Amino acid sequence: MIKTFKSKTLAELFETGSSSKIDKRLFKRIIVRLDRLDVAEKPEDMNLPGFNFHALIGFHPTRYTVHINGPWCITFEFDSCNAYHVNLEQYH
Repeated sequence: MIKTFKSKTLAELFETGSSSKIDKRLFKRIIVRLDRLDVAEKPEDMNLPGFNFHALIGFHPTRYTVHINGPWCITFEFDSCNAYHVNLEQYH
């Protein structure tokens, strides 16, 4: 279950289904990944085709990422069946 968001914009999109600050072309891909993250019981549950799931190196606690489109990714931490600090980032 998603417990916390780092991005207020991403939280708004997840809670309301809309956000004026996110490119509408990314909405569906973001929502699919957030919905999956919300039911994930462990980080590896996000290892699905097209998600490009992997752990980011150099973070403690471990941060994970799933690909959205181009440089856009959702990053998150995971602990006890819950996702924390969920963020939308351009990190490449």
